[in-house]
Amino acid sequence: MEVELADLKVGEKAQIVGYKVTNESYLKKILSMGLTNGAEIKVVKVGPLGDPIEIEIRGFKLSLRKKEAEILKLRRIT
Repeated sequence: MEVELADLKVGEKAQIVGYKVTNESYLKKILSMGLTNGAEIKVVKVGPLGDPIEIEIRGFKLSLRKKEAEILKLRRIT
């Protein structure tokens, strides 16, 4: 079952299983940040109003706004 990054709680993990339709240049930006298909992410922190969301991916931390992360199709890892 697919989930949104905003639906994950601190400490939860998910795997990127695809991308929603968007313009090609934005997809390239997302991919260049290491958010590639099959990568596992872990939610590290969430901002006070739920935005931005700090994730850990491939050994580094990255902060994304909810709007930026909407492109990601994620599957929760239990």
